[in-house]
Amino acid sequence: MGLEHLINQDLKEAMRARDRQKLEALRAIKAALLLEKTGGGLGDAEIPKTVEMKLLQKLVKQRRDTSKIYREQNRPELAEEEEYQAAIIEKYLPAQMSEEEVKAVVEKVIAETGASSIKDMGRVMGMVVKQLAGKADNKTISVFVKQLLS
Repeated sequence: MGLEHLINQDLKEAMRARDRQKLEALRAIKAALLLEKTGGGLGDAEIPKTVEMKLLQKLVKQRRDTSKIYREQNRPELAEEEEYQAAIIEKYLPAQMSEEEVKAVVEKVIAETGASSIKDMGRVMGMVVKQLAGKADNKTISVFVKQLLS
């Protein structure tokens, strides 16, 4: 079952349950998928899984960043709404890896590539991001790559 089909089913359930916050999050996902489909020239074709994962990660990141801004501006009610939406969207992502697991993958890639300095960061990042698509935040990966190459 594709992500789009799953989102449509969950949208119907949220409408029946009259869950406004969940409905907003699901509509955001549906809108992003529709934009990707029409803007990407896919027509009626399925969106590739990797593109779906990147899209969902982007939506979660947007919600978290917005929540952080709301907290800084002392608007906790709006921050909580954004965090709730981020949690809903995260449910459609694969399980996130722990920091130890991410660090282990980064160490393995560094050993495989023979990277020794920060100059090799781009090559290492590319390989790690490809391996962990959707399973880890790129910011976390970047921190470990910098830490291990410095």
